[in-house]
Amino acid sequence: MSENLVEVGEEVEIKSEQPVKPAPLETLFVNEFTDGVLDPNKAMLGPLKDGGTIIANTAPGCWGPMLTPEIRGGHEVTKPVYVEGAEVGDALVIQIKSIQVTSLATSSGTDLAIEDRFIGDPFVKVKCPGCGKLHPQTEIRGIGQDAVVCKTCETSTSPFKLTNGYTMVFDDQARIGLTVGREAARRIATNAKNYMRTPDNSIQNPVVALAPTDLIGVMTRMRPFLGQLGTVPSKAMPDSHNAGDFGTFLIGAPHEFTMTEEELALHRTDGHMDISRVRAGAIVICPVKVPGGGIYLGDMHAMQGDGEIAGHTTDVAGIVQLQVSVIKKANLEGPVILPNLEDLPYTAKPFTKAEKKVARDLAEEFGVKSIEDSFPVSIVGTGANLNAATDNALERGAKLFGLTVEEVKNRATISGSIEIGRHPGVVTVTMLVPKSLLKEARLYKQVKKQYD
Repeated sequence: MSENLVEVGEEVEIKSEQPVKPAPLETLFVNEFTDGVLDPNKAMLGPLKDGGTIIANTAPGCWGPMLTPEIRGGHEVTKPVYVEGAEVGDALVIQIKSIQVTSLATSSGTDLAIEDRFIGDPFVKVKCPGCGKLHPQTEIRGIGQDAVVCKTCETSTSPFKLTNGYTMVFDDQARIGLTVGREAARRIATNAKNYMRTPDNSIQNPVVALAPTDLIGVMTRMRPFLGQLGTVPSKAMPDSHNAGDFGTFLIGAPHEFTMTEEELALHRTDGHMDISRVRAGAIVICPVKVPGGGIYLGDMHAMQGDGEIAGHTTDVAGIVQLQVSVIKKANLEGPVILPNLEDLPYTAKPFTKAEKKVARDLAEEFGVKSIEDSFPVSIVGTGANLNAATDNALERGAKLFGLTVEEVKNRATISGSIEIGRHPGVVTVTMLVPKSLLKEARLYKQVKKQYD
């Protein structure tokens, strides 16, 4: 037999000088979660094609992870996705195609950190008050505030307790929520994971096991959105702290995620927004600070008013579909949102033909040679408090569009508004931006598609 021929069934070792890179995917299904840390040095899922689709199963945010010491941040977000062609200095356009709530019930409320159960930050460095173990594995035993116990010593271990809480159920079409009484809450608590519909790969303790009932018979409308949607920061940090307000707790912190104020400003991408307009139909444009961008999501809320003033809202599991594309050399410092038309401030809504006709008549009467062709944009700003967040958004808007801060203030005042995303330190500056400036910022194509 010739040396160049191989018999059927014979094993052959094929050598390659370079590792074969996986082909970018048109559609990527995501059902894996982080341990609460966004780390640019960890492998991402994907790669996803430029223009591809992410379909993700999301775990409840806030309270479940807060009751689970193994999770090193305030949320249990999806593992980040690498997007083909996304380089540092680019931006990722994330169109939210759909959001579906899968939870049947949830619990939430205001919180109080328990001092002897953490080091420096109850979201980040939890210790068992019984055996002293850091980030102990836990399990649910019984119902109520002390139901989360350490697997090693069986001591109640949750670093937070509810100071005023509620249990809420949803109708089967996800239209209405209703807070329930003690008997119903306890029934839900005995089958907690099923009612929360936490994904199979989630490790969080379901918050409904606490069975809080301080509010009973409160009816509310559901309008789900994502509290977390963004890109990986360029330095490892807890996901909940990827913003200017929560992030301030990392400055000089007594744990491994400590950083300076300058480092926080440089590395964060503000993926933790809690802005209720980040819902189906909206577009979020995010900065790319690491190769591939690293899109992650989670912390779905069933509903929320502006401000999330209680600190938490109705965290739920769900299914999300996103479509993603790359903008080259956009150089964003933080996210830009293109909300649904109905979510825009009245003064920022695109003009009708009749309104434009009135403006042309005024221009002719008063000698104005040209009228701006403009579109709405919402610039996200974050900071230690609302004033700092507003300043951050104004400065980002000025830099992005080559304007002075004073001009941004004027434009936001007469053709937009300042909206609170999360108290104490997330806002948006919404304003109408001229077509010419949108083109220079490489955003015109996306903005025109959303509103024209």
